[in-house]
Amino acid sequence: MKNSCFENRELSWLRFNARVLEEAQCTATPLLERLNFTAIFQNNLDEFFRVRVGKLLRDRSEDAKQTDPLTDMTPQKQLDAVFDQVRALAPARDTAYHTIMGELRAYGMEQITMRSATEEEQRILAEWFKREIRPLSMPVVIDKGKPFPFLRDRVLYIVLRLESKSGIRMGILPVSDQCQRIIRLGSGGRFILAEDVVLAFAHTAFANSRVIDRTILRVTRSASIAPEDIGALRTGDFRTDMQIMLQERKRLPVVRMELSETFYQPALAYLCKKLDIKDQQVFYAKAPLDLSFVYDCHTLAPDASLRYTRMVPQKSGMIDEHRMMFTQIRRHDILLNYPYESIRPFLRLLDEAADDPAVTDISITLYRMARDSRVIAALCEAAGHGKKVTALTELRARFDEEGNIEWSKTLERAGVQVIYGPSEYKVHSKLLLITRKYRGKTERFTQIGTGNYNEKTAALYTDYSLMTANPQIGEDAFQVFEALRRNELPQPQKELLVAPFGFRTRVMQMIDREIEAVRDGKEGYIGLRMNGLCDRGIMKKLVEASCAGVRIELLVRGICSLIPRVPEKTENIEVRSIVGRYLEHARVYIFGSEGRSTVYIGSADFMPRNTKKRVEICAPVLDKELKKRICEEFRLQFDDPVKARYRTSDGEYHLPENGDPSLSSQELLHLAAYRRAGNSGTEERQ
Repeated sequence: MKNSCFENRELSWLRFNARVLEEAQCTATPLLERLNFTAIFQNNLDEFFRVRVGKLLRDRSEDAKQTDPLTDMTPQKQLDAVFDQVRALAPARDTAYHTIMGELRAYGMEQITMRSATEEEQRILAEWFKREIRPLSMPVVIDKGKPFPFLRDRVLYIVLRLESKSGIRMGILPVSDQCQRIIRLGSGGRFILAEDVVLAFAHTAFANSRVIDRTILRVTRSASIAPEDIGALRTGDFRTDMQIMLQERKRLPVVRMELSETFYQPALAYLCKKLDIKDQQVFYAKAPLDLSFVYDCHTLAPDASLRYTRMVPQKSGMIDEHRMMFTQIRRHDILLNYPYESIRPFLRLLDEAADDPAVTDISITLYRMARDSRVIAALCEAAGHGKKVTALTELRARFDEEGNIEWSKTLERAGVQVIYGPSEYKVHSKLLLITRKYRGKTERFTQIGTGNYNEKTAALYTDYSLMTANPQIGEDAFQVFEALRRNELPQPQKELLVAPFGFRTRVMQMIDREIEAVRDGKEGYIGLRMNGLCDRGIMKKLVEASCAGVRIELLVRGICSLIPRVPEKTENIEVRSIVGRYLEHARVYIFGSEGRSTVYIGSADFMPRNTKKRVEICAPVLDKELKKRICEEFRLQFDDPVKARYRTSDGEYHLPENGDPSLSSQELLHLAAYRRAGNSGTEERQ
């Protein structure tokens, strides 16, 4: 390893997903929520293979000698390490899943197999296969003279070795995604998965053949498309090009093959050859290969104790329900903290802007939206009322591309000006600007968030939303949108931190300021809360600050390539990570000790993709009370005695011992929101 205090980003991400798996193993977490975490773990891993492993495989083929700047690892060395780590995590996943399912039997929920089914149940399932599966699934016999069938990404297939008079061949039967995954047996909680039924009766689809081996198979295809591929226009219309690219993505190479059972080795080698993968890309699972069904299991075990206690996002104590949002924001900045506080005041602001005759312009950046988006509805309504509405819709938001393409069409039909931004840079910022005429003057209202304009995730992800009438912030936001309308990258601004120009430089300057503070005999302090940290330049500057005596606290949910407490390098750095009920998503940057601190919130993690290849916006929190509140909430989370896993100099993460679950920071923040709203937190939580 090139630097002992740096870790490869891919391996750091796998450590994060191991922390997700720990939540499935945590006995203090309700059983169905633990079951959900097994599915979250798997979904995370699927995306990791599709994006990151896909990229490593592409890098290996393009330049096998290029190395990771943090660790000097070549693409192949990274792949070797990744595959080893994933294989090491598999037994813990399988054990967690089967342990949870075993404990759920006490609540009437039981997953059965064909072996444990009664004779009557087996008869019912045989009829179900004939009626529901067989008409939807086309069996394929693999012959040397025929092309190998295309296997779709993350679809379940039954693979059989068949013996007949003509010899031994291979057969494939897909498990149709049109059929239900969970097949309930009777009125209770007994169920079997569709693939287990298909596995049992697949032989009936291949007449005059004897099955000598069978398994369930699932392949994962790459979703890694190089930015230059998207940026290279083909039709002259960016949206059309994106639609073409999405179709091409479905046929990208296989990066992983998963099997439910061991399979005859020569037949497995044949599959690997046809799918162009190596042995190390083959993985076995004793848990179901697709765990997405677990989110529907609450109907099988409705006991309330199996779920988290219901917590309702509360009305903000800063909001007067009887006064216009514009009036309130003009008087003082407003800060919302999701999901503890409701997103409704923000939606109210949009609705009022759509109806208010004094509003002339609305500009917004859209990255991920809810399926039935009230944000989109408000923008369409505003355009219908004759206002100039501009929506920068990021069509490259990974795995939300198709939805964003459809939203862009909806917005255009309503009269909204839809723009896409610079061709080689994603616009990841969360920025809203409303222009209004008031007493003969122009005033601007700006909202800057750490999370998407998505009502669904606002109830699941922790995020901040700042609404302000500060004239300079409004002017900065106006300049950002003017640049984006010209299809240009915005330049550095006075108050807002703007990536890719200016953001990284300003961060470095603020770190240098803390180094100078220590040299002047003052306390130097940096507190950072984010999703990921792997920007090499920023990390080197943090190491420099640590060596100078600056106290640094890093609250990083996911990737953290900086290892703390390494002698003579990161001795003054502490790293913690919270994985819990809500997905930690807010970005907060605190520079300076109490009394002289500068605080920002925004959309950017300290990762190269954010600092160099995206348009990101971060805003200063200028209101003293709001700044104090953010710092107090940072302290509450960093010192969380239950979920704030702390990192040691060997790179490992450790859960605090004997922490009182009632002192979890997420629990305390929700109770604080209830108190600010004037609720006791009892009746409404039922």
